[in-house]
Amino acid sequence: MPIDPPRKAHRLIMPLGMRILVHVLRDEDRTDAGLYLPVGAKEAQHEALYGEVIEVARDRPSSDDIAENVSGVPHGAKVLFRKEAGVRVPWDERLRVLDVKDVLATVEEIADEDAH
Repeated sequence: MPIDPPRKAHRLIMPLGMRILVHVLRDEDRTDAGLYLPVGAKEAQHEALYGEVIEVARDRPSSDDIAENVSGVPHGAKVLFRKEAGVRVPWDERLRVLDVKDVLATVEEIADEDAH
């Protein structure tokens, strides 16, 4: 009888309460002068981090019905938050679960030609 290989588990994080799941977006690992920095060195210089909201607290667990976002922060929004804020997800250092109160601002990216 053949032995099946172990199945890879997928994890679905559903924030509870007034929380969101944020994917931290990293700056380039180069200075403005073109020097390469070690991983995390550029972040260490900043007081805040930049990320994208990839999951929000909902009024009921996911199902066929569309559950309403109760966090007040739009799914997909770019946000600014203190670098000490939130809880890092153990299996992915670029994910953080944040309390909504720790979000300092939402950030809208505007192309240079649209800014005029």
